[in-house]
This record gives sequence, C-alpha cells and structure tokens, in this order.
Amino acid sequence: QVQLVESGGGLVQPGGSLRLSCAASRFSLANYAIGWFRQAPGKEREGVSCISSDGSTDYADSIKGRFTISRDNAKNTVYLQMNSLKPEDTAVYYCAQRYRRCSWYTRTYDYWGQGTQVTVSS
Repeated sequence: QVQLVESGGGLVQPGGSLRLSCAASRFSLANYAIGWFRQAPGKEREGVSCISSDGSTDYADSIKGRFTISRDNAKNTVYLQMNSLKPEDTAVYYCAQRYRRCSWYTRTYDYWGQGTQVTVSS
C-alpha cells in the first residue's frame, strides 16, 4: 500500500527555519505529483506548494519567496524548506500524492500522510 510519511515539524521562533520531509514508499515519485497542504485549527486545509512529476513547482502566494519545494527521486522523498517563518504558518502540514500534475484541490489527491505539526511562536 502507498505510504507517505511526513517529518521535520516542530517548534520554531518567528524568523526561523524548518525543513519538512515527505518520504514515499511503494510508488515512484518520478510519475507523481506531491503537494504540501496545511491546516490550522478552525480553518480549512489549504495548499502550500506542489511539485509535479516533471519537476515543475507551484507556490501559494502567502509563502512565495519563503518556502522552497524540492524532490530527491533517488531517496523517493520530497522536501519543503521553510524560511522566515511567521506565526501564521502554524499548522499541521500534510503531503499528498496524485498522478503527474499538481492541483490545489485536496479531493484530487489519492493518498495523504499523517501530518506533522509546525508551531511558530516566541
């Protein structure tokens, strides 16, 4: 069965950095898009970033210039480097898989990880 496992979350001060990882198993990243989403308490899940099977990337306006998505096919892992973190970035971050192309619509993703908590606070 397809598995996605997020890691790298934690508590960080405003302005700090974290790198999230999404380790995939039982499928090859080369054929799939991986999206990062986040959900804050009381809010809907929202798209953060995505990388398609061809390596093209997309970012939400709220994080452009601060977050960078990348992929290591050899390790079957997608990363989300998060810099200049703000308190409003606090949320549970999820990665999800769909075939080939990115999408901002959560219902179009087939598999999801369990999420990792990111808390930005002084």
